[in-house]
Order: sequence, then C-alpha cells, then structure tokens
Amino acid sequence: MTRSCVLPADELVWKFTASGGPGGQHANTSNTRVELRFDIESSPSLGPRQRARLLERLGPTVRVVASDERSQTRNRHLALERLRTKLAEALRVEVQRQPTRPTRASKVRRVEAKRRRSDVKRLRGRPVSEE
Repeated sequence: MTRSCVLPADELVWKFTASGGPGGQHANTSNTRVELRFDIESSPSLGPRQRARLLERLGPTVRVVASDERSQTRNRHLALERLRTKLAEALRVEVQRQPTRPTRASKVRRVEAKRRRSDVKRLRGRPVSEE
C-alpha cells in the first residue's frame, strides 16, 4: 500500500451491494457499490509499530466505501485508492518542528512592509491644510 507497508490481496475483504439512488434498471440489477475492509488487529503483514499507529489512529478495522461510478471495476479501484490514502495518512509521522530565529533580512523586510502600510493608511486621511 505504501513504500513501507504492502498488504496481500487475501487480507482485504470485499463486499458488493446494489448502489442506492437513481440509475434506472442498471442500478437495480448490478452490485456496483463496493465496500472494502481491512482488519488491522489480525494482519500478519504489519509490523508492531505500524499496527500500533494504525490501531491508535483508525481503530481495529478500516472500512471504505465507493459507489461513485456505475462500474464495479472503477468503484473497486476507487475503494482501493481510498484505503491506500487512509492507511498512508495514518502511518505518516509528523516531524517535530525545530524553532528558529528570524533572520536580519526578514526583520528588515517586515519593518519596511509595516512602514509602507502605515504610509498608505496615513495618506488615506483628510489632507492637512497649510494656512
């Protein structure tokens, strides 16, 4: 699924049902809605860190549904892509930000921008009459 996580096809549970909503006879006769489940707790292909992170963020099972398209094949691809995205997002490790100090140039730019903005606002006022 991701660079560090590959799931065998036999660990994925597929379920196909009739898609709701309009669509006429096609929608009533074909099972185009796709539900894809992945059991995180019992998956042998996950490492201990990956399993812990996924359990913490997604729970014991992940479920995605796709019924956007009229074709079951396209909905299968959509469901697989949504599962891939969900797992990748949950496995992503946020890097701790290292605080830095502003550079001298950035301080100068900030002060110049404030001065220019101040001038613009000052010039909006009524003209000062010199008598």
